[in-house]
Amino acid sequence: MKINSKAYEFVSMLEKAGYEAYFVGGFVRDMLMHNEAYDIDITTNASPDEIKKVFSGFTIIETGIKHGTVTVILNEMSAEITTYRCDGSYYDNRHPDKISFCGSLKEDLLRRDFRINAIAFNEKTGIVDLFGGISDIENKIIRCIGKPRERFKEDALRILRALRFSSVLGFKIEKETSEAIHSCKYLLKNISFERIFSELKKILCGKNIKEIILNYIDVFEFILPELIGMNGFDQHNFHHKYNILEHTAVVMENIEPEPVLRLAALFHDCGKPECFSLDENGVGHFYSHASLSASKAKKALLRLKSDNLTLLTVEKLVKIHDSPIEESESSVRKKLNRYGEFLFDSLIKLQRADTLALADEFHNRLKHFDKLEQIKNKIMEENQCFSLRKLDVNGDDLIKEGLSGRQIGKALNFLLESVIEGKVKNEKKLLIEFLKNKKGQLNFEKA
Repeated sequence: MKINSKAYEFVSMLEKAGYEAYFVGGFVRDMLMHNEAYDIDITTNASPDEIKKVFSGFTIIETGIKHGTVTVILNEMSAEITTYRCDGSYYDNRHPDKISFCGSLKEDLLRRDFRINAIAFNEKTGIVDLFGGISDIENKIIRCIGKPRERFKEDALRILRALRFSSVLGFKIEKETSEAIHSCKYLLKNISFERIFSELKKILCGKNIKEIILNYIDVFEFILPELIGMNGFDQHNFHHKYNILEHTAVVMENIEPEPVLRLAALFHDCGKPECFSLDENGVGHFYSHASLSASKAKKALLRLKSDNLTLLTVEKLVKIHDSPIEESESSVRKKLNRYGEFLFDSLIKLQRADTLALADEFHNRLKHFDKLEQIKNKIMEENQCFSLRKLDVNGDDLIKEGLSGRQIGKALNFLLESVIEGKVKNEKKLLIEFLKNKKGQLNFEKA
């Protein structure tokens, strides 16, 4: 296995000082899988003070020092260097009662979560694989070291880490580990919402998200009760060939792996079970489900301590996810004015993925989104006006025409609406003339 010489300098300096040092964890796993390896983790028999002494001439960050971890910046790269550890019992299903430093690489590897993350490497010794991690990588399996229930009771965040590795890597979770995930999900109550949200976003953006959602919905429901009721809910509608949860999973699979888009896909139909009704022909309807789903998404994201931009964007996307857009420049300009370019693009992506999760005979609607994207691209290429910022007149121009106060804002909005609808070209002279001819419609005396 070939390690970047700049990265190996961390290990080399420790070895030259007389200590053992190995790359470990996700860094080794990703190198073995020929994936890009970013986070450098090193384990060593050097104590934290000895690590600091070895790297005394370089930038050292001690934020993890109480856990035996020192972050070192060298060659414009950073590495987390941790003393061999033996954890004691875990008092809160997250943090060990005490941390003991041990002198053995084997003991350090034994405390780790999954076999694929318990592989060590240095150039002197080569690959150290004491628990079959390479075999699990080759067979694409996520398997705990030791007894899964014990591992999850030690640190419940490992439950979400297992789902994350399965989703991101496309690996199957081994049977005993999977059973332990289901039976230990209640331990997630001891994990902070911030940590849950951080892992959740990574899980949702994995390539294997469809299978994870379908097979571990009980875990998701535990941390997101807003999803309860979706599993197995027959939609009784000819537009749909999937139940609500299956539909949601397919939408998520078909939308770009960006957190905002995947979150919007996750929540877009979560209000459907509460909005369900059957008409006289036995056809299911879900009136106002978008608004309820948006409300549920907001509640969930507030609880998860989401940043405001993500919360507001997801809430808006869910609320408008089934809003129709006509295939005309004026209609697209109106939506661009109302939503902005990013939200408009995101809405098209969500509606496209939503369509792919309908019954096959409705997939011809995909042509509609192709057309909308063509129209939108034409509008952007031609720098067409759909916002006040692009309007060829401003407040100063209208002051010169004798307008003042609230009249100016009313006139600008009137002109913008007229340009968007194609009633007048976005040229200053034409806009001023158009305004003069339409002054009677504006009722300025009540402005």
